[in-house]
Amino acid sequence: MRELKQIHAQLTTSGLSNDDFLLSKLLLFPAVSDAGDVDYSYRLFQTLPSPPAFSYNALVRGFSKSKSPNRSLSLYVRMRRADVPPDHLTFPFLAKSCARLSSIALAASVHCHAAKHGLESDRFVSNSMIHMYASCGDVASACRVFDGMSHPNVVSWNSLVDGYAKCGDLAAAREAFDRMPERDVVSWSAMIDGYVKGGEHREALVLFDTMRAHPAGPRANEVTMVSVLGACAHLGALDRGRVMHAYLKEKGLRLSLALATSLVDMYAKCGSIHEALGVFRGVPVEQTDVLIWNATIGGLAVHGLGKESVQMFEEMRSAGVAPDEITYLALLSACAHGGLVEDARGFFRSLEEPGMTPHIEHYACMVDVLCRAGQVQEAYEFVRTMPVEPSASVLGALLGGCRTHGWVELGEAVGKRLIEMDPDHDGRYIGLSNVYAVARRWDEAKLMRETMERRGVRKAPGCSEIEVGGSVHRFVVHDKTHPLSAEIYSTLNLVAVQTKMEYGSNVPGLVI
Repeated sequence: MRELKQIHAQLTTSGLSNDDFLLSKLLLFPAVSDAGDVDYSYRLFQTLPSPPAFSYNALVRGFSKSKSPNRSLSLYVRMRRADVPPDHLTFPFLAKSCARLSSIALAASVHCHAAKHGLESDRFVSNSMIHMYASCGDVASACRVFDGMSHPNVVSWNSLVDGYAKCGDLAAAREAFDRMPERDVVSWSAMIDGYVKGGEHREALVLFDTMRAHPAGPRANEVTMVSVLGACAHLGALDRGRVMHAYLKEKGLRLSLALATSLVDMYAKCGSIHEALGVFRGVPVEQTDVLIWNATIGGLAVHGLGKESVQMFEEMRSAGVAPDEITYLALLSACAHGGLVEDARGFFRSLEEPGMTPHIEHYACMVDVLCRAGQVQEAYEFVRTMPVEPSASVLGALLGGCRTHGWVELGEAVGKRLIEMDPDHDGRYIGLSNVYAVARRWDEAKLMRETMERRGVRKAPGCSEIEVGGSVHRFVVHDKTHPLSAEIYSTLNLVAVQTKMEYGSNVPGLVI
């Protein structure tokens, strides 16, 4: 931008600042480049007496990826009023703006204008319409656009797969993926990312392995690896995550900031905070952003390292990186685990400064901080004076504090309110039952369990997961579905027998 402004100054001092052709070219870079400034482009645009379609398109494109994508649509209205005809480069970026705004009404209007100007059959326009409708949640319209294309290309198929995945229809996404005549890295990445965002993390890793083993499979890119590392993080698959880290190095993929952040998040969630910190320290401080700091602070928090989280926050501020609401959420969580009540109060006050807004998650975390520290009365007053209606997460934190510290009457009132708010959630009944159990009110505790059963609310079985040889194995109570279940139960019985032989009959046996 600095060099571009020098060029602009030269044009002005040379008397060429009224050359519409030169100014049109000049406004392109700041409009579309990541290092540009779309507002600067717009000021240049304003000096043109009769801007051509090229200039309008450059600004429509620039605004489509700005913080105000609605300005693309306003500029298009101005374009039509100036009687400048749109072309095949106008509508894809208008579609992108509609997608970012998630406005189906604007999407339909843009589609109508494209059809009116005879551009509906243009493949570039049609592909953008598929993405637009899918991003607005209207996958049926996206399918109609796709079905109306005479020769869909790989981009068309990718848009369809991504559209189904965005709308949560993973079965349809996989069906479209399997029907594709050809696939590129975007195809595989869209399907893998769909599985990850749909909670099918194992399927995501299986598909990634298929891509690697496929004879014509493409090399993974940054988007693919961010999704795969996310799957490893959710599964707690540390060994698999390490293999993916080695894969990055083996394939020579540049460790971008997004990949470094994903690695930090993966290692932290998989229990290896030291490896997470190793990746974080490997990124030059001047290249860091708020996301990687948040991942690191949050990772320290979930490992119970509250003081270290606060120290990392101070380091973040010294580096000149401004915190956001997610930063403070991680800090409040760290304070809850570390018993840092005063620090938590200070962080919550920081959220009330201009430019920040405490969300319901921050209130829930603050209640958790107070309740864990035994300050249930203050937690209750905090909830009572909240400027917004307390959510189930806020009341759940308060109920947990009441149960732990024996505030039975308050716990009973909060528990009943939670059941009213969420009558189909098994945890609400169990939470209130546990409050009664703390007070030894056994009949009422039993009644809550019976009420839950009578209403058809079933308790979700607890499960445990363990990673062995790079694979994650999942178990629930009385599980017999594992292929090695016979050997597992035999070993458990052997452990029970040996424990009794070693320590005597006072040790209870295992119920198999």
